[in-house]
Amino acid sequence: MTTPKPPAACLIGWPAAHSRSPLIHRYWLRTLGIAGGYVIEAVPPDDLRDFVLRLSLRGFVGANVTIPHKVGVMELSTPDARARAVGAANTLWFEDGELRSTNTDVEGFLGNLDATAPGWGKAGEALVLGAGGASRAVVFGLLDRGFANVHLANRTLANAEALAAQFGPNVHPLAWDGINDVLPRAKLLVNTTSLGMHGQGALELDVARLPEAAVVADLVYVPLVTPLLAAARARGLRTADGLGMLLHQAVRGFELWFGRRPEVTAELRALVEADLTKT
Repeated sequence: MTTPKPPAACLIGWPAAHSRSPLIHRYWLRTLGIAGGYVIEAVPPDDLRDFVLRLSLRGFVGANVTIPHKVGVMELSTPDARARAVGAANTLWFEDGELRSTNTDVEGFLGNLDATAPGWGKAGEALVLGAGGASRAVVFGLLDRGFANVHLANRTLANAEALAAQFGPNVHPLAWDGINDVLPRAKLLVNTTSLGMHGQGALELDVARLPEAAVVADLVYVPLVTPLLAAARARGLRTADGLGMLLHQAVRGFELWFGRRPEVTAELRALVEADLTKT
């Protein structure tokens, strides 16, 4: 009698070796006592279709998806409402024999804020910096939580206008030089750009203009404490960092693949922090 193989998931990307997803999911498999696996699969763009359509035959119950495949996998699966609204998918799983896709960056963003800044969702106006893929997930999450005014600033105004047009009248495109006018009204500030990341330019922004009760979130997690977060904390503002979002976005995928909902713990965070700060 053949013993069935334990369920396994993978990360699909090109390149993909830098991902911390294996560290996260293997920690949960170990601590929850689940026999399963999680591996990295470096898949060139030309091989994506064949790899995804044969995902089950390769022994996988699902997958995470990273750059540059987040859009391509949507055509090879059945995306849910979140993936369609965001325009990208980062998680694949099988349901009733059908390959489905979603975007858990939305849950990651919201879950991280819920954990680190309770009550943040009662904010009035939000200011989001950047109009890329991450920004789409953030804007979707904010609208889902009932925000009536989301200001979207981008260096190329046309990109902000295009994104705002997709999400409706509650999203207001903003030229980059108009940020200072909105800061005094922004109860939530979210940086979705690469500014402040190691090797990138600085984010020139005066957090002193924010209200005293404002919450500041930065999706960058290298470094763990960006100059934006450092300035916000120095002012006594509540913050949410990019590592927290990375951890929380992994929760739903694990649950879909392995049938147990894991928790983001201090121990897991310390494990990933240690890996990020290796020299």
